[in-house]
Amino acid sequence: MLNSIQFIASLLTIHGQYTMQVPISISDIAVVHSGLVDYLKAWQTQREIHESVVLGKQKNTLILIEHPSVYTAGRRTDILERPQDGTPVIDVDRGGRITWHGPGQIVGYPIVRLEKRNEVVGFVRNLESAIIETLADFDIKGISIAGKTGVWIKDAIGERKIAAIGVRVAKGVTMHGFALNVAPDLEKFNSIVPCGMPEAETTSMQKELNRTISIAEVTPKLEKHMVEALAQVSKLES
Repeated sequence: MLNSIQFIASLLTIHGQYTMQVPISISDIAVVHSGLVDYLKAWQTQREIHESVVLGKQKNTLILIEHPSVYTAGRRTDILERPQDGTPVIDVDRGGRITWHGPGQIVGYPIVRLEKRNEVVGFVRNLESAIIETLADFDIKGISIAGKTGVWIKDAIGERKIAAIGVRVAKGVTMHGFALNVAPDLEKFNSIVPCGMPEAETTSMQKELNRTISIAEVTPKLEKHMVEALAQVSKLES
């Protein structure tokens, strides 16, 4: 029988290339770095791991990944928020609205059993806090804004969204997650109404820092803060 790490490795070998780092943390969460993987393949992997966590066959897992350019629409997406030029959109079973994923963006899928099954808002706030702490490591001041999900930059210029969050909880276990803009092509957001907020500008760490920054530079910091945040809301299996 495969152990938990072998199980994840086998799935990601089927669904895309991967490199794996498994410094299991204080919360005993498996962290998987899967590289650049097609969105639909990664979604299928999510579903399979989610089912195994639900059944108690798999430990809590955090997948950190990049996707080729793709638009995904959550359940609340309005038709007018979609691309008007016929660009394909993948409809998904998460909360939130439409967003873009692509190279230069770290996407994270926490698949964890919540200690409190219905504490979705608290879970989202923990994700936001982890991203805010990551940004602080690079001297970027990120904030949460009441009534809005995700992480924002707010200054005299205005409000700019730097990270999006859209999650689903089924049978007490989370899936989908967050996307942090490190150095993506921000022009991709111009074809949609990101997260259903026409007034909101989208930004990235590279734009805010006004210097080149890589996924490799940010990932270790994000992983550390995210695993610590997940430890506060996840339930460990005995």
